[in-house]
Amino acid sequence: MDMQQLQQSDAAPGEQAGTHSANAAAGITRLHVGATLSDTAICNGTVYLAGQVADDLTRNIDGQTREVLAHIDRLLAEAGSHKSRILMCQVFLADIKDFDGMNHVWQGWVAPDNAPPRATVEAKLARPEWLVEMVVTASAQ
Repeated sequence: MDMQQLQQSDAAPGEQAGTHSANAAAGITRLHVGATLSDTAICNGTVYLAGQVADDLTRNIDGQTREVLAHIDRLLAEAGSHKSRILMCQVFLADIKDFDGMNHVWQGWVAPDNAPPRATVEAKLARPEWLVEMVVTASAQ
């Protein structure tokens, strides 16, 4: 199951991935809302992204990292933000031996002079085919 299928399976009955939810009283806007999670939540000028993983599980760490970063770019743009506004990134690697490969792709992607605080840990991910997952918090523009 790819991420889009996973998101669709999380959707509430009659709801499709990509729907939006606004809780005006709390000042929270959610994008790509499902029954289990939203891809994005925006509150008080801060953008919170759910963990992003690759859809193409045949790729190596370089390919999966590039795909995850593309997801992050897209979601930040939808929320009115940009990678230069990332406040924090948490990186989860299925195997820490992939650190150098992930980091090489990250260094080519990160906004010049705007490298955010970042933590990288080895973790057992929800699916064994996932090599990397990233969670981002950013400032809205």
